[in-house]
Amino acid sequence: MKIYNSLTRSKEEFIPLNDNTVNIYTCGVTVYDACHIGHARSLYIFDLMRRYLEYRKYRVNFVRNITDIDDKIINRSIELGISWQELVDKYITDYRQDLDALGIRHGTLDSDGEEPRATKNMPEIIKYIKVLIKKGHAYEAEGDVYFEVRKFPGYGKLSGQDIEKMREGVRIEPGENKKDSLDFALWKKSKEKEPSWDSPWGKGRPGWHIECSVMSQKFLKAHTLDIHAGGRDLVFPHHENEIAQSEAYSGKLFAKYWIHHGLLTINGHKMSKSLGNFITIKDALKKYSLDAIKILFLQAHYSSPVDFSEEKIAQANAALERFRIFFDKTSRLEGKDVSGPVPDEGCKKDIDALKQGFIDAMDDDFNTPQALGKLFEMITVSYAGSARGHLCMRYAGKTIEELALIFNLDLRSNAEIDHDLELYIKSMIDKRNACRKDKDFKSADSIRDELRARGIIIEDDKGKTLWRKL
Repeated sequence: MKIYNSLTRSKEEFIPLNDNTVNIYTCGVTVYDACHIGHARSLYIFDLMRRYLEYRKYRVNFVRNITDIDDKIINRSIELGISWQELVDKYITDYRQDLDALGIRHGTLDSDGEEPRATKNMPEIIKYIKVLIKKGHAYEAEGDVYFEVRKFPGYGKLSGQDIEKMREGVRIEPGENKKDSLDFALWKKSKEKEPSWDSPWGKGRPGWHIECSVMSQKFLKAHTLDIHAGGRDLVFPHHENEIAQSEAYSGKLFAKYWIHHGLLTINGHKMSKSLGNFITIKDALKKYSLDAIKILFLQAHYSSPVDFSEEKIAQANAALERFRIFFDKTSRLEGKDVSGPVPDEGCKKDIDALKQGFIDAMDDDFNTPQALGKLFEMITVSYAGSARGHLCMRYAGKTIEELALIFNLDLRSNAEIDHDLELYIKSMIDKRNACRKDKDFKSADSIRDELRARGIIIEDDKGKTLWRKL
């Protein structure tokens, strides 16, 4: 396997630190608003990577945090006129519903059965900051605690930015007592009526970056992670700051591989409530097929941007429909008497080669567009020539379903047909066949159009008429 490592800016062979065990940490959501379709891509992509590593027989420890105290949370609670705890509880519930709706598995859970939350790890956060102060990498300033960037020589190695050039665009805000404009907060003194926790530096709360260093190392039980993952927008300053404080704390490499996904736009524009193009996960799932959304994500490499539009969704739906048609046909073979347990050698060889092609694509930095293409090629191969017969379709179908589990796709149509409608469809097909026998093609076409208007597609195949529901 090879993975593009953001830290080295190169594609590297993936070699876990501990045999076949892989420790992954990914930055989770800040719970001050409903999760949007961009969150869905991030959650899906990293869950997919986890599934593929497990498919390749790795033992995966996966931690994803929840930021439940932050400036955005405080400001939003004031805006809505509710307590910050009420806001957090509401959106954590909302977030969990989204995970379930998307079919995304939870990461490592804490003793309360929750994904790690900043507010539940305050003793560890405070202890971590005390060590950074003791080692001379942080300092207290009137109730605030800052990380001293110039004391960490490797600062900028992830983002590739020059420390002097970074300083040019940063200034010290009123009320801040930093030694240097690049220094970042590990602990913030709480203002009046703000949530706070007791600490050696007075009442306050943690900065954003420190929680990820603490919770990743605590719940993965390691100072060095195999993979740290997140969106490209987190490279600087969030991940850069994580590296600085983590490596200053332990003296060890924080993460061997850094993986960053591209961002999502809506019709070519950044998603924003002010632009009216903010799409929540719940709203998207009301309007679009979940599997079509996943296919849209799969059609782009994880590191590339994705543009979410009606046109792109229509293309994804067409791709999904191709799978549904195929499995609709294979489902009609379930009771068919076909001889032999496996297809002819030519078919088996072709399907197995495409399966290996799928694995090769995923081994090459999780290349989902190429891997998805191999599944479509399996359909084409199974259709090719009558000599391949039903066994080839069945073998292709089983292989596709095995690999589709990695993508967490349900490719079989789940459209239900009630008994009365099924009787009606069959009677209409009988009428149409009678019309065709009498060469009354106009009436036959009219029956076909009437069925289509009711969402029923009919196809003539080797002397038989098959039907399926859109």
